[in-house]
Formats: sequence, structure tokens, C-alpha cells
Amino acid sequence: MNARSVTILSALMAIGFALSGCDSKTGESQFIVIATAGPMTGQYATFGEQMRLGAQQAVKDINAAGGVLGKQLKLEIGDDQCDPKQAVAVANQMVNKGVKFMAGHFCSGSSIPASLVYQEENILMISPGSTNPKLTERGMSNVFRVCGRDDQQGQVAGDFIADHFKDKRIAVVHDKQAYSQGLAEETMKQLKKRGITLAMTGTVTPKEKDYSAIVTRLKKNRIDILFYGGYHAEAGLIVRQMREQGLTTRLVSGDALVTQEFWNITGKLGEGTLMTFSPDPRKNPKVAPLVAKFKAQGYSAEGYTLYTYAAIQVFAQAAERAGGTDAAKLRAELHGAKFDTVLGSIGFDAKGDVSAPGYVFYEWKNGTYDYADF
Repeated sequence: MNARSVTILSALMAIGFALSGCDSKTGESQFIVIATAGPMTGQYATFGEQMRLGAQQAVKDINAAGGVLGKQLKLEIGDDQCDPKQAVAVANQMVNKGVKFMAGHFCSGSSIPASLVYQEENILMISPGSTNPKLTERGMSNVFRVCGRDDQQGQVAGDFIADHFKDKRIAVVHDKQAYSQGLAEETMKQLKKRGITLAMTGTVTPKEKDYSAIVTRLKKNRIDILFYGGYHAEAGLIVRQMREQGLTTRLVSGDALVTQEFWNITGKLGEGTLMTFSPDPRKNPKVAPLVAKFKAQGYSAEGYTLYTYAAIQVFAQAAERAGGTDAAKLRAELHGAKFDTVLGSIGFDAKGDVSAPGYVFYEWKNGTYDYADF
């Protein structure tokens, strides 16, 4: 090979290293690749947007402060559409991209199968929004979450309904998905403990447009309070169709209604809808500067935006303390320390569940949700 060929080859190798983010002398990556994954498209894309915006801002802020272990974070975004098979495909894609940490997924039905991939490939996973107890009940060492669990949420929901609506005719309906069914079953379990006999139970199929059949059943059974285990899109349609049939039935649901999209569907018909969610981190004065950053972008940092931000904060702090991104060292840190996040100071138990304040009730009023005044 002549001198000119060597020069050309060296230049091409330098370009290749630059594009890959590797140091041309050591071959070591200049980036730490992390990811978030959720429903970036499809019916539940509002939650994917929350995750994406939270992750992007976290990476931006951490990189501006010097990165992690002297390296910049590089964010990959996966779209699982809340579909279990797609979630597994996304997980495998992230493995191929060299991801060291996954801030995801969102739907429990996606997180549970995807977590098997991350466990096998020794990648740390912290879900911002998957609440089904099964996620952390399988003895998987690399799986954590910064949100609560359905058994906690269901207990709060059941107690609230029993305390405030015990003399009403109550129904529980869910859409058969992992999150939805788990939440509904835990709520029913607590209602039973409180001596409440349900007037009706039922299921619906997600992603449909016509819920007149279940609404007709609600009307026939003279239901006053409907607890719905499911997502905002279907819940909003059920509210609209209840009002169209003249029902004044009050909807009570879970954290999947913490999106402005619910009100966009119902308008004033959604007034008075109740839902469980963790204490709103936006109300913490320490988080005000970050919330202002989002507002400057025309966004309110609602729902799981700050939970995704917090998951990445936990990873960054754990990696610094561990001196690397090896999953065994990271999980040792997660099990043994507290982390300063936008959710406050949080830690994790032996299962990977977060130690943080529990669920409270919110009410939709005048186009926004705030703590319920009961």
C-alpha cells in the first residue's frame, strides 16, 4: 500500500470513528448510549410524548453539567405502540445499539416482556410508568420503577370509593390489558374488604370507538359510580357516550388519565372525573425552574414527563457512584442508596419498587386536573 493509500485509509477511519462516537486513538466510545421506549405513535402516543420530552430534557441538562463519567449521554428512542411484540422488537433493537440503560417502557403489557430481553442482556431498566405488580415480582435483578404499583393504587381507589360513595351503585369495568385489569382487580379487592357489593362488572375492547353496549348496561343497572381500569382515550369516549344516553354516572379511574388528551376528548363532559396518581412533582418549588423550561417550550411537564426525567437522573447518579455502567454495579447502587431527583429523594426496595409517597386523588375541573377537594 502506497503512502497516498495509507493517508486515504487513515482519513476514512477517522471519519468512521467520528460518526460512531469513538475516540480514534483508543477506539473507546465518547458517549454513553441510553434509551427511552414507549408508545411514540398510536392511540396512547400522548404518554410516549411525555416520556420523550422528559428524557430529552434530562439528557440535555445532564450533558450541559458535564455528562456522566466524563462522557456525554446519547439518547435513543423506541416506539413500542404499547404492543407486547413490538416492545420485544424494540428491546432487541436497543441491545444492538449498545444501550446501557432503558428508561422505559410505559404500558405494563410492554414492559413485562421487554424486561426479559434487558435482563438477559444485563441492561438496567427503570420504568417511569408501568404499575402492574408483576413487573417487579419475578425476581429480576435489573428491573426497577420510579412509579407506584397497582396494588397500592387499587387500595387507595377502593378506600376512596368506600369512604365517599358507599351508598351508591358502583360498577368496575376494564379493557383487559395488563395495566387495566391489574388496577381494576386490585380496586375490586379493596372494595370487597370494605364490604362494598358491586352492582355490575364488565370488560370492553380497547381502541374501539363505540362503547354504547357497556353504556347501555350501565344505564340498565342504574350505576352511579363507574371505576374504569384503562386508558384516557377509551375513558373519554365512555364519558361522552354516557352523557349522550343521559347518564350522570361519575367516572373514577387511574393514572392513565393524567393527560390533557382526556379533556380534549370529553370537554366539559369530563368535569368531575376522579383519578388516582402520585403527588404532582410540578408542585414542588425545587422543581419550578425545570417546569419553567418545559413551559418555555409550550409544554406543561404533565403526567410521566418528570418520572422519565427522574429515571435518567437515577441512572446518572448510580453510574457516577459505581464508576461505570456495568449493570451489576448499578443495581448494587440502586439497592443501597438514595437519589436526589425531581420526584424528591427516592430509593428502591429489594424488588426494585420505589420508596416514594403513595397515591392521591385528582379531579378534572375547568380543563385541568388538580388535587380532589373531598
